Amino acid sequence: MVTRMKKTMIVLTGPTAVGKTDLSLRLAREIGGEIVSADSMQVYRHMDIGSAKIRPDEMQGVPHHLVDVLEPEEEFNVVRFQQMAKEACAGIWERGRIPVITGGTGFYIQALLYDIDFGQGEGGGDYRARLEAMAASGQGQLLHQMLAQVDPASAAAIHENNVKRVIRALEYYEETGERISDHNEEQRRRESPYSFLYAVLTRDRAALYERIDRRVDRMLEEGLVGEVEALRARGCTRQMVSMQGLGYKEIFDYLDGRTSLSEAVRVIKRDTRHFAKRQLTWFRRERDAVFYSLDDSSEEEILGRILTDARKAGVLSEKA
Repeated sequence: MVTRMKKTMIVLTGPTAVGKTDLSLRLAREIGGEIVSADSMQVYRHMDIGSAKIRPDEMQGVPHHLVDVLEPEEEFNVVRFQQMAKEACAGIWERGRIPVITGGTGFYIQALLYDIDFGQGEGGGDYRARLEAMAASGQGQLLHQMLAQVDPASAAAIHENNVKRVIRALEYYEETGERISDHNEEQRRRESPYSFLYAVLTRDRAALYERIDRRVDRMLEEGLVGEVEALRARGCTRQMVSMQGLGYKEIFDYLDGRTSLSEAVRVIKRDTRHFAKRQLTWFRRERDAVFYSLDDSSEEEILGRILTDARKAGVLSEKA
């Protein structure tokens, strides 16, 4: 019996502002890789500043996939990410190169690594339409309470502001009678069809929070308000999936006169810090994650350790 070799990939992730971009470029260049973005916002065109998107002149010749490929009016979700990422990886392997999955959306990474089956519920329907109407009328908190009644584990894991995922969980329960948290836990135990290294970058919390604050300040200096104004002028609304990203919905509130600019900036910084904390919580529960602290080692040393661990895991040949 012939055993087919698994396709290989390296995941390089971590909380927002930890320093993934620079290291991912160095890693991709070192191994002859191509980067596949696992970011829910960088996929959109015209959303460069608030998503901290890498610019073409910063890519150092490394091909990037799932960056600048959708319009803000289009919907992007984990199922679509999984499909697009698998297609990108197939092309990368065909070229004899290695995918480097880079980004901070842990759910997307999990979906790709373990080829999670999301079952039913992505097609819409009357029930979803009713839930979306409730959300549009400002009843997001009630939706979250409804979820807590039928699936407490999902309600604990999903923030009430993440209306899209709350609706998805309610819809899944309505259609299957099964809690999506139970389904996801079962899927999480699947064996990956790939050979991979799951590298998670970390920093001391205080240092990370300082980097987040500096990044937000830099976004404002680079023109975040103008970017959101342009999106608003083309017809984008706060309710769109693309506008749910940190930085965008808060600036929408400012432009709509709901808050001052200084308050919007304060909320962006606060919520981004909270988001980074949730990201780390997610990564810590991933069974295959390997952590690399940028507090204890230089970027050069971390790169060396990742390469060594990738060879040990069979992701890279000893010569790579």
